[in-house]
Amino acid sequence: MSQTQTIPAQTCHPRTLSPSPVIRALAELAGTFLVCFAIYAAGSYGMIIYGANALFFAFVVGLSYAAATVVFARFSGGHFNPAVTLAAVLTSKTSWLDGIFYLLAQLVGAVAAGFLAVKILPTAKNVTLSVWLGSAVNGYGEGSPSNSVLSQAGVTFGFNAAMVVEIAMGLLVVAATFVTLRRDGSPMHSHTSAVAIAYGAATAVAYPITGAGLNPVRSTGIALFAHGQNLTVDPLSQLWVFWACPLLAGAIVALVALVFSTLNKTKVAGAEDSDTEITAGGLQTVDLDDSASADSEATTDADEDSPDSSEEEAPAAEPSDESAAQTNHEESHKEPGKNLESDTPSKDGDADAAEPATDKR
Repeated sequence: MSQTQTIPAQTCHPRTLSPSPVIRALAELAGTFLVCFAIYAAGSYGMIIYGANALFFAFVVGLSYAAATVVFARFSGGHFNPAVTLAAVLTSKTSWLDGIFYLLAQLVGAVAAGFLAVKILPTAKNVTLSVWLGSAVNGYGEGSPSNSVLSQAGVTFGFNAAMVVEIAMGLLVVAATFVTLRRDGSPMHSHTSAVAIAYGAATAVAYPITGAGLNPVRSTGIALFAHGQNLTVDPLSQLWVFWACPLLAGAIVALVALVFSTLNKTKVAGAEDSDTEITAGGLQTVDLDDSASADSEATTDADEDSPDSSEEEAPAAEPSDESAAQTNHEESHKEPGKNLESDTPSKDGDADAAEPATDKR
């Protein structure tokens, strides 16, 4: 029964990544390509044709990351985001060489997705690419998806709002992805669901302000092909924000993880020095010296009790010995005839031997 329950879980997310760095990099490339293409498609013609809103977009983003994670995380860990890769590299879950390969693969995948997404968009004299790409690119201020609505009231989401929301939601995304990776970078069984929920929630919050970058290569792939398309704000002019914020979030997550790891090692070292024991539920401090002294005290009490009991039994044994000696002494002074009469003869020969003795006397 245990093997039957374990096999499907291991099949979904093996405990080790692909041993080939080329396969790991190709998995990151393919996964990033699929995720970015789905995002660009939903953010361009999906938002216009379906008349969808931020919740629709967030739903598509979450499902896209979940699907790509299910397929490719078994090979590379399913980063698809340089911010996640940075956190994994800083905490040694991913090697520096793999980190470089992952970053290059993610960039290539996002740029390829942006190129293909732009090429399939239909254009005409009255329908330019700016019509399709306005809701697919990332920006703030006049480049915010909410600018057309907020500008009528004379307000807009500026630089500060963009920084706050991108860093905060970047922390959510990177942390959810990072904590569901094992020490060797392989995904846990909860990795897919954690990634989907984190990206979906973060997108729903960040989209009205910045278009929900959250991923530097996602912002780059579409910005390159939206450049020079007469958008309100050139996406390349604001692209640095969508690199700085997620990477800062990744560095913060890595720093917190390193601090907690150091504290845990200190606790474990202190536990070993004080003879503590570690249980499955966590670090449980148990002073074995106290327990050992308690056991020794209990043993001492038991040892003290046992001599007392022997001493109490000793007086009872002495009278029995004296009475036995006295009985033997009295029997030795009794008449021989009485002794012979009290003994029950076991054989006929003994009885015959006793009769002459009586006759002689």
